[in-house]
Amino acid sequence: MKVLANDGISQSAVDRLTDAGIEVLTNRVAPEQLTQFINDNQVDVLLVRSATQARAELIDAAPSLKIIGRGGIGMDNIDVEYAIDKGLYVINTPTASCKSVAELVFAHFFSLARNLHESNRLMPLEGDTKFDSLKKSFAKAYELSGKTLGIIGLGKIGIEVAKLGISLGMNIVAYNRTPKTEAVELNFFDGQSLKFEIKSVTLDEVLQKADFITVNTSKLKSYIIDAPQFEMMKDGVFIANAARGGVINEVALVDYIENGKVAGAALDVFESEPKPELPLLMNPALSLSPHIGGNTIDAQERIGLELADQIINIKKELE
Repeated sequence: MKVLANDGISQSAVDRLTDAGIEVLTNRVAPEQLTQFINDNQVDVLLVRSATQARAELIDAAPSLKIIGRGGIGMDNIDVEYAIDKGLYVINTPTASCKSVAELVFAHFFSLARNLHESNRLMPLEGDTKFDSLKKSFAKAYELSGKTLGIIGLGKIGIEVAKLGISLGMNIVAYNRTPKTEAVELNFFDGQSLKFEIKSVTLDEVLQKADFITVNTSKLKSYIIDAPQFEMMKDGVFIANAARGGVINEVALVDYIENGKVAGAALDVFESEPKPELPLLMNPALSLSPHIGGNTIDAQERIGLELADQIINIKKELE
């Protein structure tokens, strides 16, 4: 069996696959050359992250493929049902990067609440000449403790976000398309653990109560947050999207930043990715990152090893 990890894979995963007698190719093949590369090398397994697309045309044109794997949760870049109908295995790693994404959400929230995103831009430019004025301009800051955290999407990432919010002393309100109650357990360094129960409420209730709102859902056909939803929010709300581009109307977001409804927002994903709109990139009320939610060394280790184990198990089935 031969694996092409077109968007990269951890060395530990390469070692595990190699030990199982599976060849691993780590070439970064351009989209227009991918089909030919797969066919020329008789690749059995295509592993992707968010960069590489695995669409029906590729699946039809690459008959050697037996498995398509996605390192992460969402599989928007794979025609999953089509691949399965064609007899391929489609695998992913739904839990491996959840903690990394949740921590990035809070990295952005801390940055926004303490004006670090803007301070980090201006201090290198003006810190030696306008120190006192910068200090004054960034003095209006907030603590997260005691605030209400609104979670839109109480899935695996949403639960990890909730854990961090609870640990900071935040109040939690959560919305899920399918109403649910989740048991959340926090484990501490001394072996103690605490359990909390989170019961989902309506989206309107989350929007009306939350001081900080995080969107952690898959991409839908329409915006989850658009002008009517912004209108429901508290004045001075903070928002983070580390889920998918297109779940928040970015034009409306800028409008509501400008009128003061939204104090600041964090975007790790964008509607026009990988070329975000210039008004977003230049807006001082936005804390931005280039779709790095799951890009930690820890998550990549877990992702690679989980994919490797699934491939090894499927190989055994096929033998």
